[in-house]
Amino acid sequence: MIVLISSLVFRTFLFLFLLAWITKGHKLYRQTARLGRPMVFNVMRYGAIEGGRTDNSQAFLKAWSEACKWDGRAKVVIPAGTFKLFPVVFSGPCKGNMAFVIKGTLLASTSPSALSSENWINFRNIEQLTVAGGGTLDGQGASVWSLNDCKTNPGCKALPTSMTFDFVTNASVHHLRSFNSQNGHFKVHGCQKMDFGNIRISAPEDSPNTDGIKIGNSYRIRIRRTIIETGDDCLGILSGSQKIHISNVFCGPGHGISIGSLGGHSYTEYDVEGIFVKNSVLKKTDNGLRIKTWARDSPKPLKASNIVYEDINMIDVKNPIVIDQQYCPNNQCNQQASSSNVQISDVTFRNIWGTSSSQEAVTLKCSKSKPCKNIVMENIKLPHTGSKGAATTSICNNVIGNSYGSHIPPSCI
Repeated sequence: MIVLISSLVFRTFLFLFLLAWITKGHKLYRQTARLGRPMVFNVMRYGAIEGGRTDNSQAFLKAWSEACKWDGRAKVVIPAGTFKLFPVVFSGPCKGNMAFVIKGTLLASTSPSALSSENWINFRNIEQLTVAGGGTLDGQGASVWSLNDCKTNPGCKALPTSMTFDFVTNASVHHLRSFNSQNGHFKVHGCQKMDFGNIRISAPEDSPNTDGIKIGNSYRIRIRRTIIETGDDCLGILSGSQKIHISNVFCGPGHGISIGSLGGHSYTEYDVEGIFVKNSVLKKTDNGLRIKTWARDSPKPLKASNIVYEDINMIDVKNPIVIDQQYCPNNQCNQQASSSNVQISDVTFRNIWGTSSSQEAVTLKCSKSKPCKNIVMENIKLPHTGSKGAATTSICNNVIGNSYGSHIPPSCI
């Protein structure tokens, strides 16, 4: 009897010891997972098929779902190869830091059902995200651009944007290539503290609405060391953008770096402020540095302020410097009866040099009801690309500001 009791006590003690050891080890493992190497979720393990013919959206979503539940650092990996992908939404919140590593090529679908989606690849409601890997997004835009009638049809249905970030915080997007997007390449909405770097974007200069990176309602977005060759704005900064830093960007062909248009839907728009563009090159673009607002007396006043363009090289650029508060595509407003209700102020153009392919190198056409305030032009050198006899000009309407340094053409402020 004593031996039996002793045996039961020993077994109970051993069981409790092992349980405590396993529990402690599991906690230690979870802590190590948070701090050490990430857990890898390779899409091939979830049924992804390489080759570019089979839709892999379900396999990708399964890998993302498992990774998102992982209580630690997680990495979804798309290996080398070509993977066809219908529109997908990768949603959070997730338990730990997420990495989406694209090593291969993702191929967009051109089927009618896929084209009805607003976005192709959408990351949503995520904190601590990295998208990288050196891979490629192939939008196959050349197959569907003929369906885009947005230039003549204001009520058109837009084609999908290649990669969209909605309400993402603390993210890094780097070392990716996007080409021939069906609509825009990248879109950022409602995001905070995102960095873009070492991105290569390309589409033909006649491709419709293929904006490089569009930013709206977002705070502290940085774009660096990026090459953009496309058919629309290289960078589009929209309503509600604050503290946007752009540096070491090459743009061209394309429509330049644009702020706006603003004031077209003013009830749902917000101020733009703190935009810094520096150390960049624009080559053979249709516009250079442009701020555009609708020529309509919208009921809600808006502001675009604290904007700095510095150390920008223009190479054969048409309309290098533009403030256009008479923007009105398709004649949708009465410019005689109304003017823009967007106040533009505290804008600096400093050390802008190169060549202009248009005679008008500087065009500042501001609102009659709200003239531009504190516009500073410093060291602007933009001679005409053509013969030595051709001279560039500057035009100013409703502008209050100052000029410093040397100017070609002569400053109109």
